[in-house]
Amino acid sequence: MSELTIPGVLARAAATSPDTEAVVDGSVRVTYAELRDRVRAAARAFAAAGVGPGDRVSIWAPNGLQWIVTVLGAVSAGAALVPLNTRYKGDEARWPLEKARVKLLFVEDGFLGIDYPGLLGQDASGAIPGLPDLRGVVTFNGPERPGVTAWDAFLGAGAAVPAADADARAAAVAPGDVADILFTSGTTGRPKGVLCTHEQNVRTYRAWCGRTGVGPGDRYLIVNPMFHTFGYKAGVLACLLQGATMVLQRVFEAGETLALIERERITVLPGPPTIYTTLLDAPGRAGRDLSSLRLAVTGAADVPVALVRRIRAELFPQVVTAYGLTESSGTVTACSVDDDDETIATTCGRAIDDVEVRVADDKGEPVPVGEDGAVLVRGYNVMSGYLDDPEATAATLRDGWLDTGDRGRLDERGNLRITGRTKEMFTVGGFNVYPAEIEDVLARHDAVAESGVIGVPDERLGEVARAYVRTRPGASVPAEELIAHCRERLANFKVPREVVFVDDLPKTATGKVRRVDLPR
Repeated sequence: MSELTIPGVLARAAATSPDTEAVVDGSVRVTYAELRDRVRAAARAFAAAGVGPGDRVSIWAPNGLQWIVTVLGAVSAGAALVPLNTRYKGDEARWPLEKARVKLLFVEDGFLGIDYPGLLGQDASGAIPGLPDLRGVVTFNGPERPGVTAWDAFLGAGAAVPAADADARAAAVAPGDVADILFTSGTTGRPKGVLCTHEQNVRTYRAWCGRTGVGPGDRYLIVNPMFHTFGYKAGVLACLLQGATMVLQRVFEAGETLALIERERITVLPGPPTIYTTLLDAPGRAGRDLSSLRLAVTGAADVPVALVRRIRAELFPQVVTAYGLTESSGTVTACSVDDDDETIATTCGRAIDDVEVRVADDKGEPVPVGEDGAVLVRGYNVMSGYLDDPEATAATLRDGWLDTGDRGRLDERGNLRITGRTKEMFTVGGFNVYPAEIEDVLARHDAVAESGVIGVPDERLGEVARAYVRTRPGASVPAEELIAHCRERLANFKVPREVVFVDDLPKTATGKVRRVDLPR
């Protein structure tokens, strides 16, 4: 079995670390040997259900052991994963299900109070109109009913398939087979399905682990939703590659997270900036034993420098920033735990092994070191294309280079700094302004927890900056003070003309501020 496939990675983990805890999900604990056995049973069930090579399977459920068993069972049967955001409404979920021609859908009944099949319009007979390829729905926790099979019944049907047949299917999976189709977040348009192979995933997250330092013996708290690249690939797959322990949290809640860190002796906790901001300000943090924490890994496109420094000073001895996007298998660059404080605080590191990063002008030509330009990526991690969308593929992949849609600059050592999104850039009096730069400055003020900056119309300058700010608990600051704070550190055309205080900011499920949803 090839170690460049996900089934091969699981087989190796079970062989080398059979007695190591693989997954901790509430009161349930399974070793890597036990996880392999559960995955084999799921692979047999997929075979019994008629799911085979090239088919697509969706999971519409929160983080959990069954999520992991399902995805590993599906890819072991030769199928590809199409994960769904648990906060999707019916029409949002219907689009990837239809586009990817999903054959089986797995749900958790009642999560967030939602009837997921009902959102899709499932009727009393169990039929779901408009999804002709969908053969059935399996519920992880609910009763069997028309159109919905219980998890235990799904697994039970697999007993008719010999274990040797399931093992043969897993061994037949090839490195170049599509392993997953993750749909883009849709913050800048309708979601598109990104095709990613087994080999791309394995090579990318071997490199990610090597750069970030995640390794055997780590106890990794996966609170990032596994329907997203960060939770699934930099979480589940990274742990499989290293034989590390996955401790699962269904929904981020600061008090529960602090309790899990203390009880499970968590060493690694990657996440978006909002997780660390909340933990830093959480009531009761001082009373918890968090001494096991070793490593924080966060994204760099929207991470204020001041926050990185505060995380390092107050929570984790090691903080690593990284950068990636769904179209690059989730990772492009990463800092190293051996990098100096300034590099970690101000950049998102260097390209991972055998991947190239270019900062280019409008013609695609490299710009000098230190100059701003479009971030382009080339390498094994770049998607083969968007699912059944040659026009979008051609617009994003040009001459072998992936246009990330981000702006950035490289330093003399090859470290990348993201300066903003091309599509989120706005122009003030003819000058380009990137929200991330202003948000970074605002985060240096002691009263600011997080912010989101957008451009709003202005009769004289065309557009000016407006900042939406959430203050730290118990803090109060006049808008004029924040504007003055920015004026001291930014060119005048970048300074917000208005500050709006809010209790919270709209975010994607992975914690990124959705600037597109901020009122204009």
